[in-house]
Order: sequence, then structure tokens, then C-alpha cells
Amino acid sequence: MGNRSSLLLREEEIAQIQEDTGFTPNQIERLYSRFTSLDRGDCGTLSRDDFLRIPELAINPLGERIVNSFFQGDEFCDRVNFKQFMQGLSHFRPVKRHKENKMNSREDKLKFAFKMYDLDNDDMISKDELLAILHMMVGNNISEEQLNSIAERTIVEADEDGDKMISFEEFCKALQRTDVEQKMSIRFLN
Repeated sequence: MGNRSSLLLREEEIAQIQEDTGFTPNQIERLYSRFTSLDRGDCGTLSRDDFLRIPELAINPLGERIVNSFFQGDEFCDRVNFKQFMQGLSHFRPVKRHKENKMNSREDKLKFAFKMYDLDNDDMISKDELLAILHMMVGNNISEEQLNSIAERTIVEADEDGDKMISFEEFCKALQRTDVEQKMSIRFLN
């Protein structure tokens, strides 16, 4: 194969990433090649702008929220290295039944989805946050009145404790019949 990307990843790094994320060695090498092609500065890390060069993210109404999820946590800052890139992508791996993966369980996918809606990171989804996400998703295709109605109805249906907010537990309950394992998955080539 002799391409630049396979020369820069050591076998022990591939094995560690495989253990941490569940990706196969072949998938890791392909994603490393993609990572290096996005790394325009050739510095071994990606910026938010590098991510937004991915056409599917650039046109996704929640693309910026998804990109920001790669930059969260104590060790994340304004750039993401390959290991962090792979950890972020692992949330989108299809769930294999009867096989545990610490970053790819149903609950982890739900936590990831919940964070997309929880704009102020207070572990609750308010009507205003729901409205903001709906605006991102549908733009001006639906009237303000209809969006308000959808947001209010969603809060009423999911809010079990009457605080007019959706907690993570209420969010999970509302989505218990939804196949998040498949809906939040990207098929990665082997």
C-alpha cells in the first residue's frame, strides 16, 4: 500500500485505537488517510474549519454542533488529534448486537444526541433550546407558530416531572421505541 498515512501509524497505536473504539485496523487506516487529507496544515491535528470541509457536515443543519462535540471535555481544546478524532467517530459506529463497546452503546448514543439539544450544557433541554435546534433543522420552511407548537408538544409529551424541561432520563424514555443504534450510525467501509 505504501501510502503516507499507513507509514505514520504504528501497529501498537492501531491496536490501542481498535480496543478503544471498536474500529477494525483497515477502517482505522482508511480514516487516518481521511484525517491526514483534512489536515491542511500538516500538523497532525484538525481545527473546526478542517471538519467543516467535510461536505456532509458542511450541509448538515446540525453540522456545527456535531463538530463542536469533537472539541468537548478537559483534554480537548481548539484542535483534535487522530485519537480524539477516532473517539468522536466511534459514537457513529453501528452497534453490534451482543458485543460491548464502551463508546458505542445505546446509552452513549442517547447521551450524544441529548448534548446536541442541550445548548447551554445544563443537563436539561428547555423549550428555547428545542426551538433553536428546530430552527437549525428546518430553517424558514415551517412557520414560527408551527415550530412553537412542535416544541411545546414535545415538552408536554416528554416532561414527566412537570418542570417544563426534558432531563436525560425523560429524553431516554421518550426515545425508548426509537432505533437510535441504527439512526445514529454511519456505515464505515471495511
